Amino acid sequence: MHPEFRSGKTYYHLNINSNNKTRKGKHLQKEISEIKAIKNNEYTGWLFDLETASGTFSAGIGLTWIHNSPRRGSTFVTKKITEALVKIKNGAQDKLYLGNLEARRDWGYAKDYVYGMWLMLQQETPDDYVLATGETHSVREFVETAAKLLGMDIAWEGEGINEKGIDKNTGQTIIEIDPKYFRPAEVELLLGDPTKAKTKLGWEPKVKFEELVKIMLDAELEKEKK
Repeated sequence: MHPEFRSGKTYYHLNINSNNKTRKGKHLQKEISEIKAIKNNEYTGWLFDLETASGTFSAGIGLTWIHNSPRRGSTFVTKKITEALVKIKNGAQDKLYLGNLEARRDWGYAKDYVYGMWLMLQQETPDDYVLATGETHSVREFVETAAKLLGMDIAWEGEGINEKGIDKNTGQTIIEIDPKYFRPAEVELLLGDPTKAKTKLGWEPKVKFEELVKIMLDAELEKEKK
């Protein structure tokens, strides 16, 4: 938590760290020496400048785990999967190329996480919180769940980079592995512990994994209609 005085008023930053640094986004470019900390937290990310319309400021420090929604960028695997499978279903794309199918991630719904951020800002005393679902699913599971919701039935054949995903309903190979999508230093598991947020904020994710996949698919289906 970092206070700074502007026009005689104290305001606060909500420091939202990412487990995957992108170094993107609007941020307050201040040297650490210019900011006086009121709570001793290691600075590991950007400082985001949040201000309410009334000029009243409040804050919490949060690590928001991997949150998804239809607004997710196409370079992220969840959006890449839903976008591609809908196009394949509609005949607009032949195949989806992926990397590590076994990577496991703690995927949650962005709206749930934003509500958690709001709850942080309602607390009288700033504290550290982790917003996460507390469960992981693999890239393979995401593909299979999305395919099933679209009426596809994936059968896997081969191993390693030669593995393929075939839609049993059509016999079409729709998933292939491309080594270029493997990360040089792959993190196999990313999992958050939201216990503190649940006990102190009363927060917990409402949207479960399959519902999240459906929300993202429905948005792609609507987009394809336009």
